[in-house]
Amino acid sequence: MNEQTERDETSPAVEPANPELDALRREADEHRDRYLRAAAELDNFRKRSAREVDAARRLGAERLAQAILPVRDSLEAGLAAAEKAGETAVLDGLRATLRLFEEAFHACGIREISPAGQPFDPSKHEALSVLPAAGVAPNTVIEVVQKGYELHERLLRAAKVIVARAADGA
Repeated sequence: MNEQTERDETSPAVEPANPELDALRREADEHRDRYLRAAAELDNFRKRSAREVDAARRLGAERLAQAILPVRDSLEAGLAAAEKAGETAVLDGLRATLRLFEEAFHACGIREISPAGQPFDPSKHEALSVLPAAGVAPNTVIEVVQKGYELHERLLRAAKVIVARAADGA
């Protein structure tokens, strides 16, 4: 009997098989698994929805920016023409309007790309011409024909540029 008592103390207690209890445990495990999956799915849905809302907001701002870029270009051209003609009242009005545009662009996250003197970057610049240029490194922007713009790091319009190549005979 002493040997039997020793065996009982050292061996783990084994519960008698209860099929009803086992079925309830399996069902509880299934419910817990379903709950965890539903919680993960809900979290993924929240994250996906937030990304989609942000993308829609950016797209709306992009459309607006695309529509007003030509207006800014026209103002800049008018300002240049007025400077040549010496029209001070017109110049002051155009400068004030252009300042307002610059402030609005900055507030909306629109950034100007004016790459004069920088290396040509085909992802942000559109080369209109390649000209020989003495004293300038090849593949450098030597003139900006039309400025480019980015909205939140995304290209709205590439800067139209003239790029240097090695001078003839060099």
